[in-house]
Amino acid sequence: MLSKRLIARLDIKGLNVVKGIHFEGLRVMGDPITLAKKYQGASELLYIDTVASLYGRNQLTELLRRTSDEVFIPITVGGGIGSCDDVTRMLNAGADKCAINTRCLSEPTLISRIADEFGSQTICVSIQCKRYMGGWEAYTECGRERTYTDALEWAEKAVALGAGELLITSIDQDGTMRGFDTELMDAIDVSVPVIACGGLGKLSDLSVNADAIACASVLHHNKLTIGELHDELNQIELPSEERRATG
Repeated sequence: MLSKRLIARLDIKGLNVVKGIHFEGLRVMGDPITLAKKYQGASELLYIDTVASLYGRNQLTELLRRTSDEVFIPITVGGGIGSCDDVTRMLNAGADKCAINTRCLSEPTLISRIADEFGSQTICVSIQCKRYMGGWEAYTECGRERTYTDALEWAEKAVALGAGELLITSIDQDGTMRGFDTELMDAIDVSVPVIACGGLGKLSDLSVNADAIACASVLHHNKLTIGELHDELNQIELPSEERRATG
């Protein structure tokens, strides 16, 4: 039986791993390399440069090189990636995939260009979702900017353009450790693997309708260990293949 992937998410600001609640009130959690090594029992690592889009650059290339020398699991990197050249730079520095949010919302064809040049498996479209008017709106700039775009419609469009995976983050649940937005995850109906992010706090939360689980606070605050999460995930089946691909 295939089990869900476990992804350790490390949000980076400057030289530190940071974490807040609802993407606000960021607190320093520790050194990226130290935490990456601590969490390398996960299936994957996810590095997100939290201020890259704000300043128009991603500064994680050196961190990627150092991490790939010491941690031997796949790494996805996001934040400030806005061109095929940026993807090339990240892959050459040690990333396996790139997560893109802000730029592809304003320039959707970027998804197709990256997929054509590097393959769909290289691009993970990140969608930051916030409840609004009975649905969910997609946000950019690490939850700072509204887009007035329906998150579910954008998810379908991103896959149609070539996204190989979706990272669905609930801004409302982020950092709360009160569980995922299960209604949001049940509403995402696409044919590629989907990562649930935002809210994991206890083992029963892992049953959310997703192909992979991304977590941060629960690890940083030592509420659960990688081993405990893996043991539970090994007992949970992936979503139905009729609904989603397994990647």
